[in-house]
Amino acid sequence: MSWFIRFNKPFDVLSQFTDKGTEGSPRRTLSEFIDLPGVYPAGRLDRDSEGLMLLTDDGRLQARIADPKHKMAKTYWAQVEGIPDDAALNALRKGVQLKDGMTRPARARLIEEPDSLWPRTPPIRVRKSIPDSWIEITVREGRNRQVRRMTAAVGHPTLRLIRCRIGDWSLDGLEPGRWEALAPPDSPLRR
Repeated sequence: MSWFIRFNKPFDVLSQFTDKGTEGSPRRTLSEFIDLPGVYPAGRLDRDSEGLMLLTDDGRLQARIADPKHKMAKTYWAQVEGIPDDAALNALRKGVQLKDGMTRPARARLIEEPDSLWPRTPPIRVRKSIPDSWIEITVREGRNRQVRRMTAAVGHPTLRLIRCRIGDWSLDGLEPGRWEALAPPDSPLRR
């Protein structure tokens, strides 16, 4: 049997099964939540980001989902400092200049706080003098910490980042720390 699963990665969890980081107290990894031999993440999600990850034991499927050359859309909910105006949103839509070059155009829009949102542990820092808001942003490339760098480049640093969709797969109904087996994309059983 081939495995293809979706997982809601909690905050402060590495998107790998082992911690090869610093000495001392080990950091939380996927192995705390997923006990399936041979599955690997199809892409990464930063330790301080939350949300949807896809994992599989099929190397070709993993590459098709993760490889930026396939330009699979990834959608995020970003809680940001301040309230982006039309100029900031249009800059995200056109692409912004980062240290490693211009980003591809993104879809970006202001949204209300998502209804299905769970509390984050620990909570984000709140500054009474600066409001915050939510942006839904969709990118088709996978640079390191890209969404955080893009929102900062337009003057609205990200406070909380949740990936809610990868291609056709969404986070809908999946609690943090939980995973669910899916029919592989080429299967007639696909949801």
